[in-house]
Amino acid sequence: MALMPKKQMVKMATVEFKSKRDIQAIIKDVEAACAEYGFALLHHYNYHEIVAGKGFPIDKKVYIYEVCQAKVASMMLISNPHFAPFMPCRIAVYEDGDATIISTQNMQMMIDSIQTQMQLHVEAIGLFSALQEMMKKLKG
Repeated sequence: MALMPKKQMVKMATVEFKSKRDIQAIIKDVEAACAEYGFALLHHYNYHEIVAGKGFPIDKKVYIYEVCQAKVASMMLISNPHFAPFMPCRIAVYEDGDATIISTQNMQMMIDSIQTQMQLHVEAIGLFSALQEMMKKLKG
């Protein structure tokens, strides 16, 4: 992987949807989408405001949402506490030129690593699928 081009590494590590919807319209819909797809919205950050407040303004808006499905989180932490740094699930919504990007980390490799834990594996697949479906809905 060290020889892999940076853009290819990022593409492998993330799942990304590009939208023509205005970023404000998308962020307005996040809370309702979380409820619809069974996620608790734990926290959200207006990251562009946070870094600007620390003296490092950026020209684009960046929002980060931490979401959770407690049942899956509990199952994961009981049997795989080393996964804790990857939790909760995060969704980033940011401006990129004339598009809005909705992205999250690609959890597939982590999910593949728990194939022998059948019930958890099935639940994790369901969570990741629901997260992607929610992101597609937000995309419009």
